[in-house]
Amino acid sequence: MISKTLEEYLKTIYIIEKQGEKPRVTDIANRMSCTKASVNKSLKVLKEEDLIIYETYGKIELTPEGISLAKKILEANDIVYLFLTEILGEEKDIAEQEAKEIKMVMKDSSINKLAKYLHKELGLYNLDCGYDINKEKCIDCKRRKGM
Repeated sequence: MISKTLEEYLKTIYIIEKQGEKPRVTDIANRMSCTKASVNKSLKVLKEEDLIIYETYGKIELTPEGISLAKKILEANDIVYLFLTEILGEEKDIAEQEAKEIKMVMKDSSINKLAKYLHKELGLYNLDCGYDINKEKCIDCKRRKGM
């Protein structure tokens, strides 16, 4: 398990990749408003955790496990953001910053409960099916498909 700060690095790398760019130390530092030294230190830890492939001055690439975790991090952020904007009516720019900060201190169990509440209130779909943010698919969906 990695720290919430390292989760933010992982999320940033994922977003850069999804935007069709190749993540570089400078890009990550600029997006996260931190130093290159801080980025390099964090990249070494993420590499030790087998979440990225990285050689100093080389390419930065997420491993399959890193991609999975980055998706989970983004989903958690989105859940909190939607709660702030759709339920509480917070302005989008404020909600974006607050969602990042709130998500950093929330446990997965709380995020799971918030997701279920949010989906119920917004009428999106029912998550009373064993939803767990740590799984690619919910428990019942896996049972139905025999996975």
